[in-house]
Parts: sequence; structure tokens; C-alpha cells
Amino acid sequence: MMEHRAEIAAVEATAGFDALVIGGGINGISVFRDLALQGTSVLLVERGDFVSGASAASSHMVHGGVRYLENGEFRLVRESVQERNRLLANAPHRVRPLQTTIPIRTATSGILAAPLRMVTHRRVPKERGAALIKLGLSIYDTFSRGGRLPRHRFLGRTAAHQELPALDPRFAFTATYFDASMPDPERLALDVLRDGIEDGGIALNYVEAIGARDGRVQLKDRITGRLFDVSASVIVNASGPWTDQTNDTLGVPTRYMGGTKGSHIVLDNPELLEATHGREIFFEHTDGRVVLIYPLHGRVLVGTTDLDADARQAAVCTEDEVDYFFDLIADVFPNIPVDRSQIVYRFAGIRPLPRHDDVAPGFVSRDYRVVRGEVSGVPLLSLVGGKWTTFRALGEHLTDEVLRLLQRDRRSTTMRLKIGGGDGFPADDNTDEWIGTHLGDVDARRAKVLLERYGTRAVEAAAEIAACGDEDEVILGGALSTGELRYQIRHEHAFHLLDVLLRRTNLAFTGRVNAETIEIVGSAMQKAAGWDDARLNQEIEEAAVFLEDFHGLVLRTDHGVRL
Repeated sequence: MMEHRAEIAAVEATAGFDALVIGGGINGISVFRDLALQGTSVLLVERGDFVSGASAASSHMVHGGVRYLENGEFRLVRESVQERNRLLANAPHRVRPLQTTIPIRTATSGILAAPLRMVTHRRVPKERGAALIKLGLSIYDTFSRGGRLPRHRFLGRTAAHQELPALDPRFAFTATYFDASMPDPERLALDVLRDGIEDGGIALNYVEAIGARDGRVQLKDRITGRLFDVSASVIVNASGPWTDQTNDTLGVPTRYMGGTKGSHIVLDNPELLEATHGREIFFEHTDGRVVLIYPLHGRVLVGTTDLDADARQAAVCTEDEVDYFFDLIADVFPNIPVDRSQIVYRFAGIRPLPRHDDVAPGFVSRDYRVVRGEVSGVPLLSLVGGKWTTFRALGEHLTDEVLRLLQRDRRSTTMRLKIGGGDGFPADDNTDEWIGTHLGDVDARRAKVLLERYGTRAVEAAAEIAACGDEDEVILGGALSTGELRYQIRHEHAFHLLDVLLRRTNLAFTGRVNAETIEIVGSAMQKAAGWDDARLNQEIEEAAVFLEDFHGLVLRTDHGVRL
């Protein structure tokens, strides 16, 4: 636990950094990794936990954005498809092909409305028909050339309903294409972060930028309360939806951002899971919004909304949004009952979108741009926009901007660079052989958990866990252990119980967190981190409050956590 805070002393002893990155979401982390790879001295600070803000509220997909074609964002779609293909190759432990099906009711509807949508950036109440979707997917296939994913295919009514028998009979066609699934986005981000640290960068979570003076940025360690200053030749503001607030704090007020809220729910509904046949159902709801039903980790993810929101207010999935999700499920699978008792997790976040005035939220560009400014004579680069799929390209773009200011040349690219435990990751049919060769001394069930969680870094994790000896107490039926928590503290900056429940594992997302789980993981975390009883009780209470208030879990009574 103290190792990470000891890094703050090292930061204070440093004369200055080439670059300071503020914001530890996926885009800030991507810039951090690329800058470290180029040999620059780079410090990243994040006021909360890494990937705990906008990056934690994604739809868990890596996609080209076929619907962005309707906005005329061809450059973004092309780049997104290329980056999707790169992630499939560079992060095979985190990103897998995802079969996606669009159910369609009509043949020609929407052909005239589509250009109007593109021009006005407003929703035009005209359903998209098969001809329009066929055109869009044909363009999408063109952009996808060079990848290994199949081209799209269309089915008529009879074949479509044979393939998806629970589908509403009113659907006359289905269109199926491939994008990619990102089951555990937080773990992908942690891999990218770890790569940057291994290349010499320093990353600090729970450290907040609180001001600037005389060319130095004032920072606060939110764990210890310690205040300290750093200097940098370039400052990168990658705060996502909070970019304007960060710039205000630095003394350079801006009004770049205008994010929208997106919410999701996760259902434990075996009938709905079976109805998807293992594929994402991606479709147009009755209000013209494109939404999704997506099987993931044995659950069903349903989303998403797109509502104007203020980043200064906490984003929460509301009951009205839940009603909206139930309506959209009934729109596609009318004979499958769903109710609130099946919701195991809900989440919401603010998208880091630019100010959009009277443009409808669904038509706000998902592209990104970099705005140049300065803080007390120090160059400031503010990132506006960005999405998960394009994080590598965005990181490269911003890194090149920083290198230009530093008057240095790029010395390597991340285009074909394996990410974290994706290096040497086995194909599905070689998993057992790989485990036998590299994790032969580990219990078979635990070995599979470690490989899924860490990729090929599971070898390092297993070695450190084994070194813990008697402290490697397995908990939750093999889902975690005390030794593994110690590894997460040492190498993944896990400080709080919530860090583990929400981001180092998918326990909360999959509905495996209840009051007993919190106590079990908390007790193991106490042993791994050396907490006293007061700290343990505080962590348990804070976790229960947060999970109930922001993720819809029921964990408390009038007397505290429900046990």
C-alpha cells in the first residue's frame, strides 16, 4: 500500500517532467503509454481511481460506429474500424469478435429521411428500412477491408425467425455483421497503464490537480491529504467530461464540453440471454434511437440512453430509464418477461462530447479534437471528445502534438504493439495446453480465472501469489484470493474495496456482490493491505453506500450494511 505513496516522494524529488497528463480514463492512459514509449518523462494523475469516470460507463463494445455514417462522419468510421481491427490483433485477451444483428421491419423506409438527418443533425421520425441499412453496411464493409471479420449478410423473414425464433414476428429482415466485444474494459485500460509504467512513466490515482501557480501545477494526494507541486514542459488535460472544470482549476476557464448521459442495466434473465443466441441485438427503438441488447458474462446488458447532462452532477440510471429499457426489450422480444428483480447492476456515465447547443444528443459528433492553450506560459493541450475504440489513435495524435512542442521525434509506433497480457495469448483451442505449460502448479479453476483476468501476465501474478504462502486464501469459490489482492495492490494501484469490486474484477457488474461478498472481500483486502478494523469498517460502509446509490444494489438497513 505504501509503495504507491512512496512514488509521490519520488515525484517531488524530480526537477520536472516533460509532460503532465491530467485524467486517468482510457484516453489519458493511452497518451501516457505512448509518451512513455517515446522515452519522455511523463506523469499521469487521476483524482479518483483509474477508469472510474466516463470510461467506466461504456457499452463494452469496440466498434466502427456504423450509425455514425448517418451523421456523415466517414473519417471517424474509417478510423474506428481500423482501430477495432488493431485491437483484435493487439489485445486478443480483452477484445473478441462480436456477431451483431439488426432486426428490420420495412424494406425502403427512411431513404429520404436519412439525408435530412445528416444535414439537420436532428432525429427525423422515419424508421430505417432494409435498403438504407444495406447501403450503410456495404460502406462499412468497404472500410473494414484488411481485417479478418466476415462481411455482412441479410436474411428474409423465414430465415431470420428460424435463426432468432423469439424475435417479434413484425420484423421482416435481419442484417448481421461483425464488430468486437470488450467484456472487461477496465482491465484493458489497466493493461495499457501498466505498459506505460513499465516504459518508465509514473501514474498516480487518487491525486487531484487543485490549482496552478508560477508555471507549476498544485496536486493533492487524496489518500494522505498531502499537497505538492510539479512542473512540466507540456500539460495534457484528458479529463473527459470534466475538461472545463480542470481548466477552471488551472486558472484558464474554457467552455468546450457538453456531454450527454448514457445509462445501462445488466439483467440476470436466462430466457432473454438465450433469445440473443450469443450475439448483440442492435436496433432502432420506437423513438428513433439506436439501442442494444448484448449478452455478456452470462448476463444481458441493455442500453443506452442519450440525454443532455451536467458533468458537475453525478450520473445515475433513473427509474424512467429502466422503463425505457424494458420498453425496448419488449419492442424486439415481446414474449420474454422482464422485471426489476432481474436487474443485478445498473450504471450511468457522462460522455465526453463537445458543446452542441441545439444539436440533438444522438447526433453530437463522437470524433475528437485537441485545443491548444497555456497555463502560466506552459503549453496546455485540452482533449475534447474521444471514444473507447479509437483510444490508441487518439493517444498517438496527442503524443505527436506533445513531441512537436518538445521538439522531439517519434521513435516508435503503437500500431502493432501488443497490449499487456495479450502478448503470447493463446487461441481458444490452445488455452488448456497453455495453462498446463505455464500455470501447471495452479489449481485448474484458479488458473483459468487468472488467465482471463491478466492474460499472459497471469504467469507473473501466479508467481507472486505463490510467494504469499499461507496468505493465499482463496475466496468466493475461487474467484479471488488474498494473494491476488496483494498483487492488485502492488501492481494495479488498488486502494479501496470499491477498486476491486468494480474495476479489478467484474464481481459487481455480474451481480455477484451482496453484503456477504463485501465483507468477505473487505476482510481479505484488510489482510492484504494491512488495514486496521476502523479502516475495514469504513471501506465496507463506503462501498455499500456507493453501490446502492449509484448501481442499484440493496445492501443497507437502518443499522448499516445488511448482513
